[in-house]
Amino acid sequence: MNALLRVEQVSKHFGTRENGVTAVDRVSFGVAQGEFVSVIGPSGCGKSTLFHMIGGLVAATEGRIDVEGDAIRAPHPAIGMVFQEESCFPWRNVVDNVAFPLELQGMARAERHERARHFIDMVGLHGFERNQPSELSGGMRQRVSIARTLASQPRILLMDEPFAALDEQTRLLLGDKVLQIQQELSQTTLLITHSITEAVQLSDRILVMSFRPGRIKREIVVDLPRPRTSDAVVSPAFGAYVADIWNDLRQEATLGLAAADRRRTSAA
Repeated sequence: MNALLRVEQVSKHFGTRENGVTAVDRVSFGVAQGEFVSVIGPSGCGKSTLFHMIGGLVAATEGRIDVEGDAIRAPHPAIGMVFQEESCFPWRNVVDNVAFPLELQGMARAERHERARHFIDMVGLHGFERNQPSELSGGMRQRVSIARTLASQPRILLMDEPFAALDEQTRLLLGDKVLQIQQELSQTTLLITHSITEAVQLSDRILVMSFRPGRIKREIVVDLPRPRTSDAVVSPAFGAYVADIWNDLRQEATLGLAAADRRRTSAA
C-alpha cells in the first residue's frame, strides 16, 4: 500500500525495563490517502498512547512514524488533531474559535473569517457563527472543534474518541456529518475509539488492538457500500461486523478485568 501515514514497529514503554509498563508493542500499519481507518480496543490497551505518538505529543520508545517519509518527532503540520474533550475557547464566539489557528498563522481577519465560515457551514453550524460556546450543546461544541481543525487544512485528521461524551443518538448523527465531510474533502482520517458501532459506521478498515501491551490483533476491511450513513446500523451486514469485532474485544476486555482484579488483590 502507498501509505500517506506509516507506523512501523512502534513501541512505547513507561518506566524502566525492570519496573515499568509496555503500553504499545511493535505496532505497524499504514493509512492511504483518502482512507478512513479506526483503531479500536479495550480500556488500557494503549489507544490514546498511540494517538499521542502519531500526533507528535509523545516520543515512541522504538520504531518510526512518518508522513510520506517525513518522520514525526513533534506535532506535524500535516496532522490535525481532535481530542476527546471539546476544546472551545469560552471567551470566543464560534467564528473566532474556528479562525484561531489561522490567526496564529498571521492570516488577515477577513480571509480567516471567510475560511472559518466555510468550515462552519461544512459541519452544519450555519447561523451559529456569533454564538458563544456556552450557548451550544456538547455535540455542537465538538463540531466547532472539528471545524477549527479542518480550517488548517491538514492532510491527516487524527481523532481520539471525539464523541465519547455524547449520547448514542448524537454520536450516530455526528458520525454522519464526519462521513459527509470525509467524502467531500477526501480527508485521510484516523480515528481512535472504543465504540464498535462508530468504527463500523465510519471506517474503510478497523484495526483491533489487544489488551496491554497493545498490539494489532486483527485488521478488518469493512465491505459496506458508500456513501454510508447511520441508516446502515440496522442492516444484517452491519450487525455481523459488530458481533465479529465484539468477540475479539470481549476476549481482550476479559484479560483487562482479570489484570485489574489481580492488582486489587495484591494491594489488599
